[in-house]
Order: sequence, then structure tokens, then C-alpha cells
Amino acid sequence: MKDPYQSGMFSSNPYHSKTDIVGRLNVVLDGKLENRELSLIKQISRCVLKHEIHELIISDEDSIGTGSTVNKIAYLGFFEIVQGGVLTTGDSVYCAGRLIGTLAGFDETHMPNHLNIVIKSDARLSGAEQGVNLGDEIAFLHTK
Repeated sequence: MKDPYQSGMFSSNPYHSKTDIVGRLNVVLDGKLENRELSLIKQISRCVLKHEIHELIISDEDSIGTGSTVNKIAYLGFFEIVQGGVLTTGDSVYCAGRLIGTLAGFDETHMPNHLNIVIKSDARLSGAEQGVNLGDEIAFLHTK
């Protein structure tokens, strides 16, 4: 059986509507790397469950997306899922009610411990540089 994303069977995002994913920051990070070599998987979605903890990574690279390699990154933090569901590339990502970027893709380097969730942003700023706080709400809102 072939994966519909890897085989190119979808010409557009098939997710018509879905619930928002909500979480809370439980770690704020302060670090940047220039040559991280994150490998974003080809799939545009990942399911996340309530109470799972995943990492948020920011990049301002222009050409990032599913199947790409991401080098220039800033670490935002880790967050715990409060409202689970399905994350999809293109979701708008908010921290404490402020838009921080768009979900670009997923790197599974640390699985099954946690998923690296890569966010495309205009500014590559760490969590400390953005002034985010423990307990801040993280929200992934569907955009079609």
C-alpha cells in the first residue's frame, strides 16, 4: 500500500475543516542554529493527543515545506497538548494570542519521545527573544 502524500496522489490539502489544536508552553527555549539539517517528512499532517509534549522550532528560510531540509532555526519551546486533534501544514500558529507563523512541517528525529514542529516565520527568534512565558497558550488554527 502506498502513502498518498509520498506518491503525490494529492494535488491540494484534503483537510476541509478540523478542530483547533491548543496547548500550553511548559518550557521556554533560547537558542539558534545555522546548520540544523532538520528533515521535514513528506506528510502534511500529524495526529497529536491530549497530554503529549512536543517541540516548537522557528525558521525564516524561504523554501521550507514538506520534504525539505531546514537549517536556520530558533528554538521556541516545548508545549503540552490540551486539545488534541490533527495538525496540518498551513495552520496558523499563535502564542499568547499573537500570530508567530505558519506550520511548515514535521521532523521526527526525536520520535517517539517528541515531534519537532517547524513553524515558518518572518523573524527567526527564540522563545526567550520573543518574550514568551511558561503557561502561554499555543494554538494551531486551520486555514484552508
